[in-house]
Amino acid sequence: MSDTPWEPPLAGTEVEHLLGALERMRATFRWKADGLDEAGLRTRIGASSLTLGGLLKHLAAVEEHVSRTKLSGEPIGPPWQGHDFDWPFTSAEDDPPAELYALWDGAVERSRARLSAALVVGGLDQSVHVSGPDGRHASLRRLICDLIEEYGRHTGHADLLREAVDGRVGEDPPPGWRPTS
Repeated sequence: MSDTPWEPPLAGTEVEHLLGALERMRATFRWKADGLDEAGLRTRIGASSLTLGGLLKHLAAVEEHVSRTKLSGEPIGPPWQGHDFDWPFTSAEDDPPAELYALWDGAVERSRARLSAALVVGGLDQSVHVSGPDGRHASLRRLICDLIEEYGRHTGHADLLREAVDGRVGEDPPPGWRPTS
């Protein structure tokens, strides 16, 4: 196994590059959020209400929403149903660290499995459940690109938050890193 399994291939197929980019963003985000106690996961900076705990819970919801509802039309399920967009951010403060890490880790594993299964069935060009106002359905490629964009946005937030917690900086996890929490 590689010391940097999140590193995208230097030369590969479009699927390998897109999934590699997504895995790199997931790993970098998880590294930024890793190993923190309640205080670390609740740290805020400036006027922002964002926390690493809130981002963990939000991105778990995004993984479930994209890989269930947008991909195949399945309802999002617990614990997400019945809550508004802000709930993952606001409710994370009440969750213990182990629960937040398990929520994100589990959502990512389920999302990986669903996306992989969909790629086997129909590739990147297949239509998925979600559609625009004109009725045209998005492609699986679009869903994967949307996940990459979402992680790009929030990994930038995580950079700032983690540096405020304990000074951790860097673009990628160090070689050999694995989640500790």
